[in-house]
Amino acid sequence: MVDQPRTGASYYGSPYGTSYQTNNNNNPPSRQTVKFITAATIGISLLLLSGLVLTGTVIGLVIATPLLVIFSPILVPAAFVLFLVAAGFLFSGGCGVAAIAALSWIYNYVAGNHPAGSDTFDYAKGYLADKARDVKERAKDYGSYAQGKLQEATQGSH
Repeated sequence: MVDQPRTGASYYGSPYGTSYQTNNNNNPPSRQTVKFITAATIGISLLLLSGLVLTGTVIGLVIATPLLVIFSPILVPAAFVLFLVAAGFLFSGGCGVAAIAALSWIYNYVAGNHPAGSDTFDYAKGYLADKARDVKERAKDYGSYAQGKLQEATQGSH
């Protein structure tokens, strides 16, 4: 057994070879050449296209710059007004969506569906009711204290 040479087997593997053999020569050279030519063609085409787009952009800026300078007293205020109008529409739309969401939440709460956050709302409502009751009791106590002081002051003056 020691005299037999090892062929195609790894040191830890089976003496009969492995079921998965890594062979980089599976692809014939013509297939690798086609892959390389295809990748090179796509790469060169995209490089040329990006160069054309860059050239077109520079030419467009060269042509448009004098027009932008000439019409800037009109374009800058117009852009500012368009920005304000767009911001106003977006803000009013956002307020409308918020109002609809709030009304929907209120409707679901009143209908008893317990929307998200209603438990926090109920806790806050109970907390405020407790504080209002405490203030009412303190006001009664202070009122009776003030009335007692007033009676003492009136009796002392007689």
